[in-house]
Amino acid sequence: MEQIQQFRLFDDDFMTKCFEDNIECTELVLQIIMEKSDLKVKEVRTQYTIKNLQGRSIRLDVDAVDSKGKKYNIEVQRADTGAGEKRARYNSSLIDTNVLLAGDDTKNLPETYVIFITENDVIGKEKGLYHIQRTILETGEKFEDGSHIIYVNGSYRDDSPLGLLMKDFACRNAKDMHYKVLADRVRYFKEDEKGVGAMCKAVEELCKEEKYETTVEIVNRMLEAGTLSLEEIAMFSGLTLEEVKELAQQQ
Repeated sequence: MEQIQQFRLFDDDFMTKCFEDNIECTELVLQIIMEKSDLKVKEVRTQYTIKNLQGRSIRLDVDAVDSKGKKYNIEVQRADTGAGEKRARYNSSLIDTNVLLAGDDTKNLPETYVIFITENDVIGKEKGLYHIQRTILETGEKFEDGSHIIYVNGSYRDDSPLGLLMKDFACRNAKDMHYKVLADRVRYFKEDEKGVGAMCKAVEELCKEEKYETTVEIVNRMLEAGTLSLEEIAMFSGLTLEEVKELAQQQ
């Protein structure tokens, strides 16, 4: 309970729980960031995992589609290192490769937006928003491939919609928040008995996941050392022999 009360929307696991299947919250955030009050979200998924051909996966905090078919990947990052330029490029490329089916024409690729909401001003120019898009260097014209990257400066504060939104993301108490739709969602998971129960379960699952990821990391080190058999690694780690064999195959 103490841990839950400390959560903010800048904490990605809490944010994704608040936005889970919640079109209203997602729509508000996108309307403010995109500066389009008429933007309508028709679908939203959280903690959505996609893989590349080599098996490396990423887990998207929020994956949304608007009424015009445009796709949005919203990522919340407290650490500056988690929002690097290559990470934005990678997210954008994986979204593209998972949109089209075999035989689809690339001209049918939807417009995509990778949006990083960072707790600090990672670009460092004291702006609220940073829009990144390919350009033709010789002419300065935009290269209209439909791919966009947006950085949102979480430390930005003023009385504009964006400044108030970033203030809400930093709040621990729902009563201090400006936007009612976000405050109601935060209040539900921090004060409502049913919401708190769901959040407690989510925290427990997160702890199990982190424990499993740590175990996998240790097993990978054992495999790299090559001094133990697969059966011994399974016995010492607590993973099944099948899981260890799969990790060995990936290596």
